[in-house]
Amino acid sequence: MQVEVKNLAGDAAGSIELNDAVFGVEVRQDILHRVVRWQLAKRRAGTHDTKGRGEVRGSTAKIYKQKGTGRARHGSKRVTQFRGGGIVFGPTPRDHAHDLPKKVRRLGLKCALSAKAKDGRLVILDAASMDAPKTKDLVGRLAKLGLDSAVFVVAGEPERNFALASRNLPLVTLLSQEGANVYDILRRDTLVLTQDAAKLLEERLA
Repeated sequence: MQVEVKNLAGDAAGSIELNDAVFGVEVRQDILHRVVRWQLAKRRAGTHDTKGRGEVRGSTAKIYKQKGTGRARHGSKRVTQFRGGGIVFGPTPRDHAHDLPKKVRRLGLKCALSAKAKDGRLVILDAASMDAPKTKDLVGRLAKLGLDSAVFVVAGEPERNFALASRNLPLVTLLSQEGANVYDILRRDTLVLTQDAAKLLEERLA
């Protein structure tokens, strides 16, 4: 697959050959769904907690006599029927993560890359770097490229000026190649790869 390479000014800077085994696979919605669900489950904190009847405060004394009141029989004010009592089957701290085979995760990333390429929402940059950390300058350059909502994937550590200029843009995500993932790719309209990041992704996934 031949793709044009651009620079941040929006000008052509050559072309690059992308591997169809990574950027041209069949897009499977079921695989994308499984990987996104796995990612979101894994990032959940799982710290939600409620108190059962054995944990809430309250006396253990019998609240009124067993017979003669006309009311139901009760031995504790901490039971679930009363206000301030325990919660039945409430959430407790736990890990929401579940297993997903490595082959499925790799295929999911290939499907996400291929989906952007198929829809014409894949942009290859020669480099993601700036002379100064100015958000206003970056917004102007992104406008020339026709980018509003985009995820940038770079090789290695992001260049400092570009990282500082982009961190205040709510619809722009900056990732290193090692951190490229299905969820962040799909949640932005356009995927922007540097040439080096594209080659590293091919080596990693081919």
